[in-house]
Amino acid sequence: MNWPHSLRALGSPNFRRYYVGQAISMIGTWVQSVAVMWLAYSLSGSTWFTGLIGFLNNAPHLFLGPFAGVLGDRVSRRKMLITVLTLMSLQSTTLAVLSGTHVITMTQLALLALFAGVCNSFETPTRQSIFVQLLDKREDLPNAIALNSMLMNGTRLIGPSIGGLLIAAFSETACFALNAVTYIAVVFALLGVKVARRPQRKPSHPLTDLAEGWRYAMGLLPVRRMLFMLAAVSFSVSPYATLMPAIAVRTFGQDAKLVGFFIGAVGLGAFVAAVGLARRTDVRGLGKWIGIAPMVAGIACIGFGFSRNVWLSASFMTMTGFGMFMTGASCNTILQTLVEEEKRSRVMSYYTMFFIGSAPLGHYLSGWVADQIGAPNTFIVNGVIALCAGVIFTLNLRTFRTHLRTVYVSRGIIPALEDTRIGNP
Repeated sequence: MNWPHSLRALGSPNFRRYYVGQAISMIGTWVQSVAVMWLAYSLSGSTWFTGLIGFLNNAPHLFLGPFAGVLGDRVSRRKMLITVLTLMSLQSTTLAVLSGTHVITMTQLALLALFAGVCNSFETPTRQSIFVQLLDKREDLPNAIALNSMLMNGTRLIGPSIGGLLIAAFSETACFALNAVTYIAVVFALLGVKVARRPQRKPSHPLTDLAEGWRYAMGLLPVRRMLFMLAAVSFSVSPYATLMPAIAVRTFGQDAKLVGFFIGAVGLGAFVAAVGLARRTDVRGLGKWIGIAPMVAGIACIGFGFSRNVWLSASFMTMTGFGMFMTGASCNTILQTLVEEEKRSRVMSYYTMFFIGSAPLGHYLSGWVADQIGAPNTFIVNGVIALCAGVIFTLNLRTFRTHLRTVYVSRGIIPALEDTRIGNP
């Protein structure tokens, strides 16, 4: 079968099988994400506690992500994913049982959020780095990354809305049970794929691998700047999920359905960004979006903080989703293009550490700030931070492009004598 150019990575049977299983699983993941935040707010009535849950769900990326990267470069990534996904299914089952029997407490919810965070800190960098082993053609890797972003954000578009409806019709328990079942799809998909063997690595100490990965990532100016930009955007924009229950209840006087609607709007914007990336023929020209996208997200967060109209607010959240995930996916694509295979898991672990690991700090601080000045004003403050980060990156774009071009030429991605006025990275 001849796949369209924008879907060319699906021509690889292993990637296609995994992609279908992951699509089913991710719907359940987003359904549960809304339910967890709504349950946290229902139990506590506090944005501080929802911020704490967001912190616990993501904080392990800060501390465990690099170790997950070292492990991913040393063991079978497929087996590692199967193990972690099975544990995550057990976490959802436990949530469903405790919620369904009405015995769940704030402490139990916090501990389960921390457990999920630990699992995610191993799952995310491993998932990001296994794509190249599932593809028949290595040159399809940028498209595979874009399709993964489409999947993540397409499910973000419908998952939260389904979650809001399930909470309104039944309870949070239905969301947790659904997520537990959907993990089966991706586990079975992974059991059925055959991944390409990686080159044999020389024996080394794990701490040596850890230090080598850090030096490699920080030693390349483009990688270093992208990682710090990811941290700034994640810190300032990602707390929208923590603040959303308070926005729905206190600002608009509504319930979980509005939470799902707004988060679904974020997914719509992110999906649009992913479609645009999937249609690209190569990675050149992505560099400028790393500065533009945070400015879009920042302006949208500021607008959302001032808006009191549901549809206008949804439009701003769509822009927020576009800006945040255009930043993340652009950096992901460039990083995966630059990185050496033997260091792939380690570099992608730093990607998740900076992008996802910075989020808990934002969740926690934004939850506390919202208790002091209100959720709408917190959105405005966070928007200003993202806007300034985008402006600073754009002002230094020329240096970024110069260093990126040097690496591209050395890796054979672009010709050495190409006109520098055309196809800037």
